[in-house]
Amino acid sequence: MSRIESQHTEWKESWRDDLLRWVSGFANAEGGRLEIGRNDKGEIVGLADAPKLLEDLPNKIRDLLGILVAVNLHHTAGKPWLVIEVDAYPNPISYRGHYYIRSGSTLQELKGASLDRFLLRKQGRTWDGVPVPKVKTADLSAPAIQKFREMAARSERLEPADLRVSDAALVDKLKLTEGTYLKRAALLLFHDDPEHFVTGAFVKIGYFRSSSDLAYHDEVHGNLFDQSAKTIDLVQTKYLKAAITYQGIQRIERYPVPNAALREAILNALVHRDYAVGAPVQIRVYEDRLKIWNPAVLPEGWTLENLLADHASTPFNPALANAFFRAGEIETWGRGIQRIFEACENAGTPAPIIDYRPNDLWLEFPFSPEYLKAIATTAQGEAQSDEKTSRKTSGKITDPVTDPVTDPVTDPVHRVVLALATAEMAPSALSIRLGLKHRPTFRENYLRPALAQGLIEPTIPEKPNSRLQKYRLTAKGRALLD
Repeated sequence: MSRIESQHTEWKESWRDDLLRWVSGFANAEGGRLEIGRNDKGEIVGLADAPKLLEDLPNKIRDLLGILVAVNLHHTAGKPWLVIEVDAYPNPISYRGHYYIRSGSTLQELKGASLDRFLLRKQGRTWDGVPVPKVKTADLSAPAIQKFREMAARSERLEPADLRVSDAALVDKLKLTEGTYLKRAALLLFHDDPEHFVTGAFVKIGYFRSSSDLAYHDEVHGNLFDQSAKTIDLVQTKYLKAAITYQGIQRIERYPVPNAALREAILNALVHRDYAVGAPVQIRVYEDRLKIWNPAVLPEGWTLENLLADHASTPFNPALANAFFRAGEIETWGRGIQRIFEACENAGTPAPIIDYRPNDLWLEFPFSPEYLKAIATTAQGEAQSDEKTSRKTSGKITDPVTDPVTDPVTDPVHRVVLALATAEMAPSALSIRLGLKHRPTFRENYLRPALAQGLIEPTIPEKPNSRLQKYRLTAKGRALLD
């Protein structure tokens, strides 16, 4: 006889048909015992109609739930009570069209995304493996598939012969088809507009001055391979500031989150999230931390402790995970979280913080005090440089300068060239990369002089005020950089 209520035991003083919800909950979970004739303290109080219930309940449960249970009569100190023994069922069991599940010592009704996951699991399916009608391989993006071929060729995780087949054969090789249908995973991986089929299949990035004060933000759309690459690049170039130091003439840039950790975290959020939840992956950047949220679901029975410990690879979206593995983007050993922690430890940055609740996983990267101090020092030096340059250009004050050689540490034009060394940038991203908050200073002392000297050029010269405008180095700028 059970001494406490638990995952597998529930006590009730008397029978009412509403208790069939508990029978459904046990059948949909791991099975259990519904003990009738015991109070909340576990004391036997007896059941006056026990003999009649002993006869009626098996048939009622069979007729209303479609399952067979054992109903046993017990006597304690002359008081009759019943035990309904419920087995775990491989198929979903509903009561009057509603589905319930026993979780801990509570009963929960399954709705929305939770119900979808439950029904798919009972059918032996995963969300990303569900077939989608009226979409063919010809509807997928040929450039996206070609990009995958190139990535898989570099990773050597597919045989060369497999990469020479047609697009349709390659998609089938990746197990992204079921009969004549494409699976949901194929649309997320290779369709130009996966949001047409999956609500919330994109990424939002924002810079926050405080928890409620959003300074600016971006959205990243497209297939998942493009989303991952663009998101990583955008966070690094626009949202994270580098603490800049120099060893001799060598420029040293130190970012608050190691590239390997950031990359692994973003890939994990995109590959392993629950796409049945119609909310995008969110990345929030603050002055002292970076946080990544995704609607994640741990394997059944797992807790945060399981996630942080050594564990086998059990991807929530196995078809997505397989494609990203073949492309060389992720591993399949269940070490994603460990790799993030190891990257931070090797870089000497603070350990990440993970907060998990059902459908709610936050991964936070705190910035180190040393980094914050270096950023403050860099910003102070740049502010002084801006003020000094402003005084020079205004003609009011001329600082005594005896060395005719321009200093690349403080010269505004050289700093623009250094900032554009690795990628094109929008004006807002460039000013942030330079650590400048005052738009006139950035425009008059940095951007326009660099344009006037022919060191940089706009990517859309015919539309100088386009919101898509970016700047890049010219051949002359490259020569100066070299």
